[in-house]
Amino acid sequence: MRLIDATGTNLGATPVAEALGIAEAANLDLVEVSPNSSPPVCRVLDYGKFLYEQSKKEKEARRSQRQVETKEIRLRPKTTKHHRSFKVRDARRWLENGMKVRVRIRFRGREITLPDVAREDMDEIYAELADIAHVESVPSMEGRTMLMVLAPGAEKGS
Repeated sequence: MRLIDATGTNLGATPVAEALGIAEAANLDLVEVSPNSSPPVCRVLDYGKFLYEQSKKEKEARRSQRQVETKEIRLRPKTTKHHRSFKVRDARRWLENGMKVRVRIRFRGREITLPDVAREDMDEIYAELADIAHVESVPSMEGRTMLMVLAPGAEKGS
């Protein structure tokens, strides 16, 4: 195996017994840091400190990740065009702020027999927002609701 000592210098290919002796003499641990390389790389270090630094790096990576928020507009098949325009205006604002928008049309009672009306509504909503959004998931029925997800950005190759 390839050995790196506590100061960070590469000691080259070293037998396992000798590497364990070096680690024990330094009162540190022998840690395999790259098992997939050929030959595997081991390092002489304080294992507790190594784990602590790894967890700090992971926390920092999670902190710097950007979570995409999803907002939702809820409609019904009988929603008027005027009321829908308010909802679409909110959706446009959210998309401009980089959020995803879930459009949900909920069917109540006998409205479930009107999925074509709901699909037309979805198409009209997308037509109004097509300049700033693309369809991430096409309109589909899930129980008594029809869902479509719009993501910010221009049309992506459809």
